[in-house]
Amino acid sequence: MSQTRHEVLKWEDVDRLIDHLLPQFEGEFDAMIMITRGGIIPGGLLAEAMNITHILTAAVDFPSQFEMEKLRLMAWPQFIQFPESELLVNRRTLIVDDVWGSGRTITSVKTRVETAGGNPATCVLHFNPYRNLFGNARPDYYAAITDARIIYPWEINRGPDLALLDRKPMPSA
Repeated sequence: MSQTRHEVLKWEDVDRLIDHLLPQFEGEFDAMIMITRGGIIPGGLLAEAMNITHILTAAVDFPSQFEMEKLRLMAWPQFIQFPESELLVNRRTLIVDDVWGSGRTITSVKTRVETAGGNPATCVLHFNPYRNLFGNARPDYYAAITDARIIYPWEINRGPDLALLDRKPMPSA
């Protein structure tokens, strides 16, 4: 079984990816949906650079591979958080995530924006065509193509396993 290649990025790499994305955008966007959690930081950087002020978030959960196999069902997403339809109607909306791996999450958000009457476009920092579940479908905008598991600078040395539990308490004043 082959090992997944990992690529660790620095903040300078993220800056270059954002700089590569910006000239690609055609026209202005009325709104942005940042997919939690991966789309929060790239979405914030893009929103600032593009002066997008109508910022929304979407949180999507899919059943685990084990659950899908056990139930022998197609995996329908559970939208934990999603903007109300009236916030999307007739708005050109940029949907941002960090990576398009299988494409399930961003595609489900795009479909829901379309259903709400919005005009969505998808954007990721990295597109992995080798894991894509949607044939020839691809993000409308992406900064790089990869087959690696990308580790972004905001993911390094963070997480519940690195909590401050083993440190001595600060002395009280």
